[in-house]
Amino acid sequence: MGGKSFTDSRIPGEARKILYSLASTWSDVVDTNALTVTPLMGAMTNEVYQIHWPTELENLPRKVLVRIYGEGVDVFFNRDDEIRTFECMSKNGQGPRLLGRFLTGRVEEFIHARTLSAPDMRDPEISAIIASKLREFHELDMPGPKNVILWSRLRNWLSAAKRLCPAEEAKEFLFDTIEGEISILEKELSQENQLIGFCHNDLQYGNIMIDEESRSLTIIDYEYAGYNPIAYDFANHFCEMTADYHSETPHILDFDKYPGFEERQNFVRLYLSSSGGEPSKNEVQQLVQDAEKYSLASNIGWGLWGIISEHVNEIDFDYMEYARQRFKQYWLTKPSLLGLSEAHPSSLTSDNGVHHGV
Repeated sequence: MGGKSFTDSRIPGEARKILYSLASTWSDVVDTNALTVTPLMGAMTNEVYQIHWPTELENLPRKVLVRIYGEGVDVFFNRDDEIRTFECMSKNGQGPRLLGRFLTGRVEEFIHARTLSAPDMRDPEISAIIASKLREFHELDMPGPKNVILWSRLRNWLSAAKRLCPAEEAKEFLFDTIEGEISILEKELSQENQLIGFCHNDLQYGNIMIDEESRSLTIIDYEYAGYNPIAYDFANHFCEMTADYHSETPHILDFDKYPGFEERQNFVRLYLSSSGGEPSKNEVQQLVQDAEKYSLASNIGWGLWGIISEHVNEIDFDYMEYARQRFKQYWLTKPSLLGLSEAHPSSLTSDNGVHHGV
């Protein structure tokens, strides 16, 4: 296996050893050193690279993914838990296989499917497959405790944001009131009869892959996964329909693209009917209504995520403006969603006209 040594500085030495070791086990690889590194755009927590080697069959290169963990992002989740989830998902045939681990990342199987685009989320056929796949995901029996993680996560992220932010930022984002807002949401939204499942908690289009031939979907990237009310996963998914992370302004959300009532109702109905049987009208309406309320928790959570990311992550993305939009949306929609008549703070509601219909 001739060729010059691979020295791409973006890939750590530990990862290179794993890549060489993998390539040496594949008899069809022409040269273990002749690999190409291609950064994949759209990732906002980690850096992701596609690695491929030419093979004797010219049109069928060997491919893997290298995921390098973002600096400081361990504040968002427990990396050991995430790896356990990844391995468990792999064993359940739900995602890519883990091919190797190194200190700052891992090597994953490359899935021969394409990542969804922002418009795909609105395609009725693809949306129906997502609904069915999400039901399957929620019903996974994952090891460990099955407690709702949402509220403790929001409080942990708020604490981290307070630690990292200068006083003027804390004032702009009304940190003194956010803890109380989280408590209000927990009280208002926690119901005894709500459905709890293993949730992805970040179901944006970049975390869904589709095989064009079989039309099968794979949900990937489980950093934020854990047990939560399934209505929260719906809320998060609907909010993500306002984003296009591959546009010239990836941080700008267009809340005019938030799905209307009929679209949300169809998604919930397809989800509930995907395992056989027809859900009642009340079941569908209740879940749609719950999902709308959980959009408030989604906006607070990803608002805090944006603020923290601005201070710990070096990926080129305007995290702070993203956070502003999320918090504006929270304050604008809270009165109608929780049936309150209070005014929202003016400091976070100028420009961008964020809103969505209920």
